Amino acid sequence: MRNNNVEPDFWKKHSIQYLKMAFNNDYRERLASPDGYGKNISDCGDTIEIYIMGDKDRLDAVAFDTEGCINTDACANSVVQMVKGKSVAEAWEITPEKIVGYLETLPEESTHCAELAVGALRLALTDLQRKYS
Repeated sequence: MRNNNVEPDFWKKHSIQYLKMAFNNDYRERLASPDGYGKNISDCGDTIEIYIMGDKDRLDAVAFDTEGCINTDACANSVVQMVKGKSVAEAWEITPEKIVGYLETLPEESTHCAELAVGALRLALTDLQRKYS
């Protein structure tokens, strides 16, 4: 779990949605035998892993793990929240811009975290589809 020692103005400048996604660990886990797996590493070293359980049409369970900053956590968790229980086709529609909108207050200099999360999702979806093709 991350250190919650952040500057006091941090809490004031972020939306409730951002804060929920940054600190919620309900879907942070490494699934042992996922049907789809994607790992994406940014130039700064932040890493997002996405694990999918499902079939060729539907995502039954989605989990994530990260190594990086709080913005990386928020973006990875947002991807999971936005795709859990959705169809594979709906999951392909997730974009970095949708993640930024969902979070409401992701700092502009951290939009690469949204790109990182969507990249990991797309790798996991590709892996899932490869299994069923």
